[in-house]
Amino acid sequence: MLENTFPIGSEVFAKVNPDLKLIIRQYLKRIYYCTIVGNPLQRDLVYFERELIPVRVK
Repeated sequence: MLENTFPIGSEVFAKVNPDLKLIIRQYLKRIYYCTIVGNPLQRDLVYFERELIPVRVK
C-alpha cells in the first residue's frame, strides 16, 4: 500500500489557497512540506494530504 499520494517534486494546490501553486519538497510522517513555485527561499508550507489538490495537466 502506497502511503503518499503526491510524489516529491509534484505540483499541487492547497484547498485554502487554490491560486498558489506549490511543489512537494518532502514527505514525512503523513505531512507534506511544500515550497511556493518561483519562491524557493520562503519557509515551507505544511499540509496533510486531504488539504492538497493535484495540478491538472492540460
